[in-house]
Amino acid sequence: MKRTNYSSGAPLEELAGYSRMVKIGEHIYIGGTTAVQPDGTVFGETPYDQAKYIFTKFIELLKQADADASHVFKVNAFLTDMESAKEVGRAYSEFFKEVRPLFTMVETPKLNRPTQFVEIELEAMTGCE
Repeated sequence: MKRTNYSSGAPLEELAGYSRMVKIGEHIYIGGTTAVQPDGTVFGETPYDQAKYIFTKFIELLKQADADASHVFKVNAFLTDMESAKEVGRAYSEFFKEVRPLFTMVETPKLNRPTQFVEIELEAMTGCE
């Protein structure tokens, strides 16, 4: 199977040496992603805004791998406060409600910066209906 690495352009990807998304054969994996913008600042002041930013980034990344939201089968979200689960779920539904992938949310004590409320990862697969 062919492996393709994709970058979102975040500076840390090059510095640390990791890919934002990896496609192996028909399987697509997007690693833990927060709402950090290319300039290094955090987008959004609410969990909803940050989750929507992340899901929008995911859709753009999936396009690079010839995929879209319909190919997503699993989403994991890590929240710094489960009180924000409803906000993150609302953003999720705007992209995946009709697709109905697996969706797990768990609380984590903190993320890289205090202004980050959510980190999300995703799995998708092309070649299936």
